[in-house]
Amino acid sequence: MQDIWTLLKYLFLGLFQGITEPIPISSSGHLVIVQELIGLGNTGLEFLVLVNFGSLIAVLVVYWNDIVKLAGNGISYVTTRKESARGDFDFILYLVIATIPAGVIGLTLGDFIEAELDKVWIVGATLIVTGFALWIIRNLRGSRNDGQLNWKDAVIIGLAQAVALIPGISRSGATIVAAMLLGTKQETALRFSFLLYIPISIGTTVLSLDTILGENLPDMWVNYLVAFIASIIASYISLKWFMNIMAKGNLKYFAIYCFIVGALVLIFIG
Repeated sequence: MQDIWTLLKYLFLGLFQGITEPIPISSSGHLVIVQELIGLGNTGLEFLVLVNFGSLIAVLVVYWNDIVKLAGNGISYVTTRKESARGDFDFILYLVIATIPAGVIGLTLGDFIEAELDKVWIVGATLIVTGFALWIIRNLRGSRNDGQLNWKDAVIIGLAQAVALIPGISRSGATIVAAMLLGTKQETALRFSFLLYIPISIGTTVLSLDTILGENLPDMWVNYLVAFIASIIASYISLKWFMNIMAKGNLKYFAIYCFIVGALVLIFIG
């Protein structure tokens, strides 16, 4: 009976992570809160990386056509210098540039962040910060599209993603906020944010393979598999829903949600 209850907890965590990963409310922060509430304790880095990889698969499915187009035009520009492919080549270059800050900070300060900042009260405070950031851009309607991005934009958005390594700061929220403050259209901000998620997620997964395949796997593989599959399905549904929300410009509701949850965490849990 205890094993079934534990399995249900992991199923819930997988679903919860999948739902919260694409939307700007910090999936990592919510996992910290939920683990505290259901008494599961810290599930460890290997679990977090695994369910994030599930979200990555969902992002790849949703943006597959964009990925194929970018890859094809990027290769075409390198091999033929075809000017019509230059825009997509530059977009790929900006994604690479924007990946660097989070990659460097994750490698150098990752252990510190996991050990010192993975606390419930910090998540409560940073959720409120996320809420304020989303509130600031709630009515913004930018005019810059994919072809108008530059390397400075990529650096700024990359730094925003690096800040989101702190639990409670939403990765998608931070990058979308940064992009929209730079004047990009909502569609461009959303696309850049989630395509930027791909290299950072792949890098994190590859670097954590030895941890994922470590000593806990033989005992926990069923729980992990259930959470992984749940994360893929929930992430796909949540991302498609969030794309619709972005098109309608209803980010203020996420801001209000972050204010409420952050305050409740600080009052009753933190």
